[in-house]
Amino acid sequence: MSKIVLRARNISKQYRLGQLGTGTISHDLNRWWHKARGKEDPYMRIGDTNDRTVKGGSDYVWSLKDINFDVKEGDVLGIIGKNGAGKSTLLKILSQVTSATTGQVKIRGRIAALLEVGTGFHPELTGRENIFLNGAILGMTKPEIKSKFDEIVSFSGVDKYIDTPVKRYSSGMMVRLGFAVAAHLEPEILIVDEVLAVGDAEFQKKCMGKIKNVAGEGRTVLFVSHNMQAMSSICKTGLLLKNGMIDELSDINTCVKKYNGLFNETVIGETSIKDRLNRTNSSGNIIFKSIQAFSGEKKTWDFRYDEDINFKIDCEIRTESDGALFYLALIEPLSGEVLTNIKTIVKENKLFNGDKLDFSIVVSKESLRVGQYLLYFAIGDAKTQKWYDVVDNNVNLPALNIMPVNMDAHLNMGLFSIPYKITVHV
Repeated sequence: MSKIVLRARNISKQYRLGQLGTGTISHDLNRWWHKARGKEDPYMRIGDTNDRTVKGGSDYVWSLKDINFDVKEGDVLGIIGKNGAGKSTLLKILSQVTSATTGQVKIRGRIAALLEVGTGFHPELTGRENIFLNGAILGMTKPEIKSKFDEIVSFSGVDKYIDTPVKRYSSGMMVRLGFAVAAHLEPEILIVDEVLAVGDAEFQKKCMGKIKNVAGEGRTVLFVSHNMQAMSSICKTGLLLKNGMIDELSDINTCVKKYNGLFNETVIGETSIKDRLNRTNSSGNIIFKSIQAFSGEKKTWDFRYDEDINFKIDCEIRTESDGALFYLALIEPLSGEVLTNIKTIVKENKLFNGDKLDFSIVVSKESLRVGQYLLYFAIGDAKTQKWYDVVDNNVNLPALNIMPVNMDAHLNMGLFSIPYKITVHV
């Protein structure tokens, strides 16, 4: 029986909104006074969940609440959830970068964590010096680090710059070296956050292969990603976080399916609108209010190979506009390459403030192949082709999963040009 190498019990993490520090002495004393008298924390709001789209009733927010799980030796645990669900906070607590407000983490073995670009690197030191520094932090001797040095440099692909201070590295070079160090210095537990999204497609594939090798050697991996295809291929167990709490802890396929189900009822809120308009520099004349995917009458983002995909889109006109142009792209998850796209005018006539624009796009089953695809939706001016609003997987959408009817369908990969039908209701 595999031994438990990581145990989390009643982990919670509280932050005070709008504060650069940890709070005030008066708050700390008040909390201590209540605790000394056996009373509840005065700053804990019962039922106030960490939903970033809804304004809470307190200056305090629980980024994580009552997290309990065990990880066995050799497990590959995939931690998934929407943006803001608490994934990165959990990894920081597990890797001892930050402490939990309540609860306890017990760890058996050395941990190497790749959480953010440049984590664990001293900017003034060279790549070579940082490799030895990280090895020393992990408790390795100089001869042990030397024995791995050439392999680390070769894997990272930064040979030419290994004696250059890492503050001169690009974010991609930093991630390459950071992952190579974390994976090759033989920690018992490897923790990897979404930082691999910074690297190019070739390096991401190398990383996925290395994670599989690490797991095959009996070491433990905790992996966070929004790429559900990668999750399904390398993870055995999944942990789904929702609003800072565990929503599902079971096999990875069950968690991925439930994760995609979180988006089935998504109505895009005001907070999301502001975030994405700032990020994409869009004008917001017309905005997406709801984007949903259907198989027949069933809301889903998981489709069989022999099913049509029906996207139903609900928009709101906020400023008078001369018609509306719609754009949809399907994107390869690792490389970010646009595999295919459609662009069509959904409204030729003038649209006025307060109007609604509802339409559907049916993607024919003959056009898709088995795999996972990221989505990109845009609505814009039909004449100038300037975008009013953009929604993609960085904001509120899951990946689109096309699953085989049988194992032979796995042989059919790739994507043809999309034949599509469009119906517009105004």
